[in-house]
Amino acid sequence: MRIIRLKEVIDSTGLGRSTVYKYIDAGNFPKSISLGDRCVGWLESEVQDWIMARVEERDLQAGI
Repeated sequence: MRIIRLKEVIDSTGLGRSTVYKYIDAGNFPKSISLGDRCVGWLESEVQDWIMARVEERDLQAGI
């Protein structure tokens, strides 16, 4: 299990900071984990699962 910080989430997903938080608020992205008073991270596996779900969604729409 690996925890990644926001910069790596942004690099992995291609999303911007505000979009990540907008998707979290909408329930469409994994929630962050508090690591301290002003520090959060995400489980890398949950972010990767989210990315794979987008790929599967794309493939279903394309009929692959």
